[in-house]
Amino acid sequence: MSKPKLEIVALRKVYDNGAVVAVDNIDLTVFAGETIALLGSSGCGKSTTLNMIVGMEQPTSGDIHVDGKSILNIPPGKRNIGLVFQDYAVFTSMTVYKNLAFGLEVRKKPRSQIRKAVHDVAELLGLSERLSTSARELGGSELQRVAIGRTLVTQPDILLLDEPLSNLEAESRLAMRKELRRLQQEIGLTIIYVTHDQVEALSLADRIAVMNAGKIIQAERTSKICQHPGHVFVAGFLGSPPMNLFQGRFRLQDGNFLFEHNDFSLRLSSAWSRESMPNGWVILGVSPERLGLVPREKAQVSGVVSRVEPRGPERVVTVIVGGQVINVLTSTAATPPLVGDSIGIVFDPEEFHVFNADSNLRIELPEAKVNHGEPANRTRL
Repeated sequence: MSKPKLEIVALRKVYDNGAVVAVDNIDLTVFAGETIALLGSSGCGKSTTLNMIVGMEQPTSGDIHVDGKSILNIPPGKRNIGLVFQDYAVFTSMTVYKNLAFGLEVRKKPRSQIRKAVHDVAELLGLSERLSTSARELGGSELQRVAIGRTLVTQPDILLLDEPLSNLEAESRLAMRKELRRLQQEIGLTIIYVTHDQVEALSLADRIAVMNAGKIIQAERTSKICQHPGHVFVAGFLGSPPMNLFQGRFRLQDGNFLFEHNDFSLRLSSAWSRESMPNGWVILGVSPERLGLVPREKAQVSGVVSRVEPRGPERVVTVIVGGQVINVLTSTAATPPLVGDSIGIVFDPEEFHVFNADSNLRIELPEAKVNHGEPANRTRL
């Protein structure tokens, strides 16, 4: 593991004499060359965190270290941290060359150094043929590349990207994601990427830090966080649709281990044991893709179809079971159920996630009970 590049220590930001807590005592370490996404809905504190890192906001308490040294007393312009906004911040009255050169000219760098740096960055970003073009003639994705280039040309220690693709059309967003992945590989910059878009976070970040109400709920490797959420909020936030969550209790009845919810009961895998069964109220999590649909007489759980939503090669079928909404992800190759149909749902007993209902934290279960391979008893209509 490389050395920590950025360390956020007990960082807190409040407004209105403490009435509004924007960032609530967060800790985060970002390693050199790593890309980490701050992912969350609007108002969760991710942009405020970015503003404190770059120096546009002063923390109420806590500290920020770069290369092991606090930067709180360093003015924003001298922190060598680049920030790219979602609204491009490009001078449309200038050419692409003048935009890229602006930061170095402000720093009074030699003309020859500016020329070389601009041409190097323009080549990296595919803008070499556009240097003499006025910025007002550029499309959205080109403007965003210019905005990123204006930051890269100054050779920042850390690059901060605040919702950089949110103003682009779908096709341009996809193209820019590919560009950013290429830049990551070629430059090896330390990047903090703020977004509310899960697809962007999952496709660009080495790790994802999920934020809510000013707190970092979980920071985990991108490859792991969806399959192994550590908190109920993360389980119910990630995924489209996200994980189904059911509150209930485990109990033993006639030699069978059961999960009992208000609206249904489920038999558990034989791998469960009395010693490992969690006590008290728990929240059971089941991913929509780990469920199957069958005729109601073949299932422990049945309900009424309330919605069928096609999504390319898949469809989301929403089933109402008593007062519980359950989403099932199915293949469009199968015959779809109709709204109003009575239908059964198959639960794979080895594909459950369990959370403590009081703390909302994940309860780790013996490996024998949690199998992240293909569902064992999945039946399609």
